[in-house]
Amino acid sequence: MKVLVLGSGGREHALVWKLAQSRQLSRLWVAPGNAGTALERLAASGNPVENIAIGADQIDALLDFAKASRPDLTVVGPDNPLALGVVDRFQAAGFRIWGPNQRAAQFEASKAFSQDFMERHGIPTARSGTFTDPAEAKRYCASLDGRCAVKADGLALGKGVLLATSVAEAERAVDEILVDKAFGQAGARLVIQELLEGMEISLHALCDGRTAKLFPTSQDHKRSHDGDTGLNTGGMGTYSPAPFLTDAELERVGEQILGPWLAGCAADGIDFRGLLYPGVMLTRNGPKVIEFNARFGDPEAQVYLPRLENDLVDLLIASVEGTLDRQTLRWSREACVCVVAASAGYPGPVHKGQEIVGLSAADALPGVKVFHAGTTVKDGRIVTNGGRVLGVTALGPDMASARTRAYEALSKVHFDGMHFRRDIGAKALAASH
Repeated sequence: MKVLVLGSGGREHALVWKLAQSRQLSRLWVAPGNAGTALERLAASGNPVENIAIGADQIDALLDFAKASRPDLTVVGPDNPLALGVVDRFQAAGFRIWGPNQRAAQFEASKAFSQDFMERHGIPTARSGTFTDPAEAKRYCASLDGRCAVKADGLALGKGVLLATSVAEAERAVDEILVDKAFGQAGARLVIQELLEGMEISLHALCDGRTAKLFPTSQDHKRSHDGDTGLNTGGMGTYSPAPFLTDAELERVGEQILGPWLAGCAADGIDFRGLLYPGVMLTRNGPKVIEFNARFGDPEAQVYLPRLENDLVDLLIASVEGTLDRQTLRWSREACVCVVAASAGYPGPVHKGQEIVGLSAADALPGVKVFHAGTTVKDGRIVTNGGRVLGVTALGPDMASARTRAYEALSKVHFDGMHFRRDIGAKALAASH
């Protein structure tokens, strides 16, 4: 079969790498892809993956390509095409496509929508309010003693959340989003949540409209610098499994969140087929959802997909066709760690075009896979092309081994201005001692 993947980041490279392992594939395109996706080969034939020079949100051009090339399945990686309705457009043209439709994608595209949904359907979450008026927003911040998360309502590349621990910080965050328009139209409305305290984990569940299959735990590292300091980013690294829940506890947390979520979707007529990714805080008062995402996490996909033992094609088709209840997800017992190498200045403006060296040496290490994110080819050389550049990923028999392998691989890679966190997975190791 022929498959088209939309997107260009580390998550999409991981999806392409995993899909290419399926013996069912005869052709695999990625629009637009990156330098890493172009290096992948199909397991069935040895043929290369083909990058297509069409952006993931150029829906008219993508549809034209699909009509000419007739993919049997299209896989949507990032959030923006989902919010723009790419699934609805492809389905209307008769194409099978994996990902939630535009209405279902609102769980991520609008924090106000998802917060209202959680409150109506009894999903445990933070106290919150939704505002367009700065003065009202600041009064609400004051009622929380300034301890709050101030969030742009719309999509902001994972960066539209400002955390405050004082009234002055909270007021600055409100002004930054509502007055200064730091996140453009995404911040025309904002959601303010009480600041939840506890251990944060990432949950993922594959859904087909009726059934939700929960993944093992993982933990993302959002802040730019060690010790969870610095600015919020799209994610500086992750690992799986996270040791903060037993299998039984994970199942119970899943039931507390996914049970009412599925019932709420049925009650509201929302047909969610794709990947639901709730960020969850394990508080003293039980698990609480911080926010919903409607696609694989990035860099969570980079640690889940190496651990997944199923043929990904089978799972995605079951998700699209409503037959997920017939599938059993199988996971490697190995641990997986992904460390993100970012450009200088990230998550702010970055310089592009820095040559990356040492990729082959890193990839040659046992258990290691370097996933590309912000990379491209220039004059035959692989160069940086974004903020998050690489996701250096390693499997190991335990967390300490996987972590050691990932950092050893990263030590072989270099580009000017490269920075990364040195404490990815440290919480897991501390919890196990």
